Amino acid sequence: MLGGPFLTGFLLYLGAGSRHIGFVLAITTFVNIAQIGAAYWMQRIRSRKRMLLLFVGTHRILWSATGLIPFIFPKEWWVSVYIGVYTVAFISNTIGGMIWTSLIGDIVPAKVRGRYFGIRNTILNALGSVCLFAGGIVLDRYPGEMGFLILFIPVWICAIANTVIYFFYPDVPFERSTEKVFWRMFIKPFQDRSFLKATLFLAVWLLIQTLIVPLYSYVMLDLLNINYQTVSLITVVQTLVMMAGFYVWGNLNARFSNKTLLFWTLPVIALSCLSWGLMSFMPVLIALFLSHIFLGIGVGGFNQLAFNFTIGDTPKSERPMFVAVYSALTGVTSFLGPLLGGWLYEKMETWSDALAWISAYGFQVGVGVVMLILTFTLGRRVLLK
Repeated sequence: MLGGPFLTGFLLYLGAGSRHIGFVLAITTFVNIAQIGAAYWMQRIRSRKRMLLLFVGTHRILWSATGLIPFIFPKEWWVSVYIGVYTVAFISNTIGGMIWTSLIGDIVPAKVRGRYFGIRNTILNALGSVCLFAGGIVLDRYPGEMGFLILFIPVWICAIANTVIYFFYPDVPFERSTEKVFWRMFIKPFQDRSFLKATLFLAVWLLIQTLIVPLYSYVMLDLLNINYQTVSLITVVQTLVMMAGFYVWGNLNARFSNKTLLFWTLPVIALSCLSWGLMSFMPVLIALFLSHIFLGIGVGGFNQLAFNFTIGDTPKSERPMFVAVYSALTGVTSFLGPLLGGWLYEKMETWSDALAWISAYGFQVGVGVVMLILTFTLGRRVLLK
């Protein structure tokens, strides 16, 4: 209830424009740069579990605290305060995420890792889809301040409960890097040509993907004027398809390499963007449902396989720095994408009504075409050969 279409809706309620929304959606990936320093610092901590509790707890408390902004600050401060608190929360989250990735990679045996995360993500998204649907009904019935207050009450409860759950994680021994000097540790991922080429390609891909995909909710809510309940239903369908995809991609991962399967998620994500063009001659909702079905299959597989790639195709002792370099490179491009996309949508708002089709679906189709070309040219060479 803190993310997805509700994040966009809450920002619109606070008075944010497309540029603000693009920045908020982008900052979560840009702060991944902090993982490089965290990867080096991790070599000196005694307990990964304690640091995980500290940073994850900070993230959960601060992000959920954004629901108090309309009750504490003057209206003209709402967007600025939200961006500030949100940024600090996700700096904590990126450090906690680095520790969690290292810890969970040691907890889950490699031979069952693909299926394990497939099942785990399926359960997670099943619960998430129920919350999305319920949240959409609440916001349509109680628009504005009251609706968001109702949503934030269970968020505050679950933020505390979620932090408590991490106390039950085992604090398994940590295999530290063979390097003691930061610079030598930092350059190791850049000396692995296969890893570096795949990471650079995926960074470019995410730059293009994030021009539009994070702003789907903004287009539906603000440009197409679709209500919250319908947007929630579309997102629930996406989540249900993603759940099935997690299980299928997880089982395929037992037979095929991470990079091979990563390649085949790319054209599916491109089809998600191309599907927006269907609304030029078909009902809008049919096009949106199809787009989000493809998005659920593609992005769900991409995220799961990219995660498996960083913890499965990298040396165990150097894994934190490999993960950090991947996160930093893809984080920078995933930060720039929504910013650029939000800026472009802001420019499109000044165009004449005759060109409204470009912001409604034309831009998405253009991005989809670029994705397909990139996939079957550079992507084929980097991920399959």
